[in-house]
Amino acid sequence: MEDAPDFSSVTSGENEPVTCDSSSSEDGLVDGFGDLAALPVEVCERRPTCVRCRRPQKVCLCPFLPLHPLEVSTCLYIVQHPAEESRVLRTVPLLAACLPPGKCNVLVGRRFNEEKNPDLAAVCRDSRTLILYPGPNAQNLEELVQNQGGQEDHEVGTARHNIIIIDGTWSQAKYMFLRNSLLQLPKQVQLSKTLSSQYVIRTQPSNICLSTLECAAVALSILERNDDIQEVLLRPLRALCSFQLQHGAQVHHSKEHLLKNGMYDKPMPKNKRKIKRMEKLVTDRNICPR
Repeated sequence: MEDAPDFSSVTSGENEPVTCDSSSSEDGLVDGFGDLAALPVEVCERRPTCVRCRRPQKVCLCPFLPLHPLEVSTCLYIVQHPAEESRVLRTVPLLAACLPPGKCNVLVGRRFNEEKNPDLAAVCRDSRTLILYPGPNAQNLEELVQNQGGQEDHEVGTARHNIIIIDGTWSQAKYMFLRNSLLQLPKQVQLSKTLSSQYVIRTQPSNICLSTLECAAVALSILERNDDIQEVLLRPLRALCSFQLQHGAQVHHSKEHLLKNGMYDKPMPKNKRKIKRMEKLVTDRNICPR
């Protein structure tokens, strides 16, 4: 059996061994990384943020907020999908800035239960709580308040109440509503289908789909019987959209509008259920994504 070759030295010519010194190479690498580590690091500071509207100070929307928080008896509970936290153009911070402390409560998560969320569970079991989510079992909120025939409806129109709104895309809201049994306990209500969104810098499935702030504005104006609330809450939203459009943003038409006018330029889905849903957007004026 032959001896194993010795790779510690490689002969160049006859009598001139060339030695591979690995330690010197490693020392050189260490010195190189050490030089890089010694370089000054430029820290990118975040733009100063307004403590009230949560917007960068240069584009602060506080001039469009009410001077004092709106006095309302209704408590809002915004059940927010975690993905909404990272969005730049959010409407919930503007909504919270318009209302007194404790009147706009934000709960972030996908799944909620009585053990981990006892406060939310108590709200969901309260007879005065409503959840704003469209569907075949949802009652029109305005009709519910106007109808004073029954004792329960009378309480809705006069007593302090809670309203839950799911904050997320329509697919996220659907997932959260169906997967959380707590959210199916309150009376389910929806808004009139004659409303149209003013949140034109974000694409909606149909013309009647509203942003979270718009839903809250309309619902509060109905429950509080005060139309001025809707105007006050929508003012910062209009200012946000106007500013974005002035600085390069484009108007986002709804998917329904794009389909009806032959402007939808994305590949059509292959899933039959999605195709049927898109057909309904074109043919059914009252369709709302569910």
